[in-house]
Amino acid sequence: MSAPTSSSDAGVLPGSAQPTQEAVQAALATVLDPEIGKPITELDMVEAIQVRGDGSVDVVVLLTVSGCPMRDEITNRVDRAVRGVAGVTDVRVVLSVMSDAQRSGLHEKLRGGTPTRVIPFAQPGSLTRVYGVASGKGGVGKSSVTVNVAVAMAQSGLKVGVLDADIYGHSVPRMFGIDRGPTQVDKMIMPPQAHGVKVISTGMFTRGNAPVTWRGPMLHRALEQFLSDVFWGDLDVLLLDLPPGTGDIAISLAQLVPSSELLVVTTPQVAATEVAERAGTIAAQTRQNVVGVLENMAYLPCPHCDERIDLFGAGGGAAVAERLTTVLGHDVPLLAQIPLDVRLREGGDAGVPLVVSDPDCEASKQLRTVADRLGHRSRGLAGRSLNLSPSRGLAATPPHAH
Repeated sequence: MSAPTSSSDAGVLPGSAQPTQEAVQAALATVLDPEIGKPITELDMVEAIQVRGDGSVDVVVLLTVSGCPMRDEITNRVDRAVRGVAGVTDVRVVLSVMSDAQRSGLHEKLRGGTPTRVIPFAQPGSLTRVYGVASGKGGVGKSSVTVNVAVAMAQSGLKVGVLDADIYGHSVPRMFGIDRGPTQVDKMIMPPQAHGVKVISTGMFTRGNAPVTWRGPMLHRALEQFLSDVFWGDLDVLLLDLPPGTGDIAISLAQLVPSSELLVVTTPQVAATEVAERAGTIAAQTRQNVVGVLENMAYLPCPHCDERIDLFGAGGGAAVAERLTTVLGHDVPLLAQIPLDVRLREGGDAGVPLVVSDPDCEASKQLRTVADRLGHRSRGLAGRSLNLSPSRGLAATPPHAH
């Protein structure tokens, strides 16, 4: 005996499956917000679901802000997910906007009830590896290295963020091909994503190519805000593209995230290696670890033979690594030697990193070597609680290293 048919079932073919609200809800639970990276159902973005008798479905989705730059992407993701439910004949996605109270609730949910000013990477339980990419002078390719290493890490399956801490000389957004600003939800900043990496930069908050004319305290405040107010999510790695030298930002990073470590970038020439050594030895004062040295523009592969042309000299990276090992008292390895490749520069100008455009070239291979070594090593113990007490000694549960 067949089930009775209600008047709302008109238009449904006999024997065809009737979609249920539960099935649609389950499908929507697979839709991730493109900026936050969590299911829209978990973020309370699904306001209403209506399943009609003819198999068509209406879904009302709440955007965090009216001008949400990802509105089309969210619409498409919802449409695809719901159309995959058995029996659905058509989908209509209606977009609305969260109220102030709903945005505040989302902010509180994402923060886990913690105060806004808390820097998650500085907390004892943080498993995020934080690396400041440093150099003694400008022009050594530090930003290109940061961007390509970050993308290579993301390609390997890691959750990665890049903070462009070079406040005056920001160039990271262009190198990622990002031409839009972040979205603000209540007092939380949602960073744009490109090539699988979350990115934030002062360049996203300035008009055109306007210069930033801040002094020391404002630089510290900007870095603190980027670390605390930006919703980074559960990152495996956060890379900071530091300004050249040993100034305010380098010192502020050590103060704000004591567990952060440094990657020193240099070129082979003596003038660069001398100042690179200074950038590395600041770790002795800030009690940071230097994870290694990367030699960029190490050589030019001859276009006609297999020989290497040492345009800027040779051995500079190894010399910096050796001197830092002596000064800091721990092993500082030379992680890679990146050859000169005009496509590395072209990719930065076009917003397509070399590890994406030509993953098999020698420069990309070297950059991926750095990404693999830094992306899968244990986080340092600096700034972390070791669960020690004078009476008990080492606690039964050792600190977890990621």
